[in-house]
Amino acid sequence: MPSQQEVHWSQLKVGVLVVTSTVLLTVLVFLISGSVGGLFSKKILVRSYFENAAGLQEGAPVSLEGVTIGSVVKIQVTSARKLTPVEVTMKISNQFRDSLHSDSRASLSTIGVLGDTVVDINSQYATGPTLRDGDELRTMETPSVPDVVKARQGTIEQLNVILAKLNALVDNITNGNGSIGQLISSDALYKQFYAAASQINTLASNLNNGKGSIGKLMTDDTLYDRANESVTKLDNIANDLNNGKGSVGKLLKDESLYNNLNATVANANKLIGDINAGKGGLGYLAKDPEFARKLDDTVTKLNLILTNVSDGKGTLGKLANDETLYKNANELMVESQRLVPLRIF
Repeated sequence: MPSQQEVHWSQLKVGVLVVTSTVLLTVLVFLISGSVGGLFSKKILVRSYFENAAGLQEGAPVSLEGVTIGSVVKIQVTSARKLTPVEVTMKISNQFRDSLHSDSRASLSTIGVLGDTVVDINSQYATGPTLRDGDELRTMETPSVPDVVKARQGTIEQLNVILAKLNALVDNITNGNGSIGQLISSDALYKQFYAAASQINTLASNLNNGKGSIGKLMTDDTLYDRANESVTKLDNIANDLNNGKGSVGKLLKDESLYNNLNATVANANKLIGDINAGKGGLGYLAKDPEFARKLDDTVTKLNLILTNVSDGKGTLGKLANDETLYKNANELMVESQRLVPLRIF
């Protein structure tokens, strides 16, 4: 049986071992804590001022773009600031100091929907000088959950009104009220659709069986054969034209027609040029003013003669308007036929 001295000595050794293990474990935890730079790493203290703490607690993590770089060491209310009375002191690892600038912005956010509140620093667009120990980090206020609910209260009320109207509309449609309700609940539309589908089915069957004009066009090969023959003939005509056969082919392929036409156009241009220059008989007629005057006088006199004839003046006028000559000539012909009978050979 061990003595009492040995028992005390064993208990002492166990106690020393427990204390030593606890200290070593604590030191090890702080040393391997890379998120804040370890126990012996240098840190800087910065302050931010918020309108409301929004449930932030001391010891809450401080993150930079989602990466934990420190923790909150103190939260207090200061009377010096009226609009942002909540002072939050943060301890940040010195290794992230180059990523923090004077124009970086701190905001309060929650992890998830109902998670803990943390401080989130945004330096995406920061270009100012690097933060120093004791500097103030300006804040970017974010709305809290009650603020969001309050701001969306009007929208929620409008949504409730819309849902109530929609519910009433669905009830009316279900009860068969209105045009849409009649379409959904009445069998008349179904019967009409069924009748139309039956007619379409009958029409399709007739077409497939070659009934009617359209059915014959779809099933009879005569139309296809005729169209094929017509296409073949057109193809042969096109080949003949390309080969210069026939009158049209010669017109398309023979250059003599082009040469003759070109020569004719050139001669016509020369003739028109001579006429405009007053050369030749046509040019003289076109350019001589005396001839134009005589032609005008002749046309005037001829118009006068025709007017007199139309009015029955003169011999020609009598012949054109008086029926006496016609009657005398007719009587003479009758008398001649009576005296000398016609004989048919």
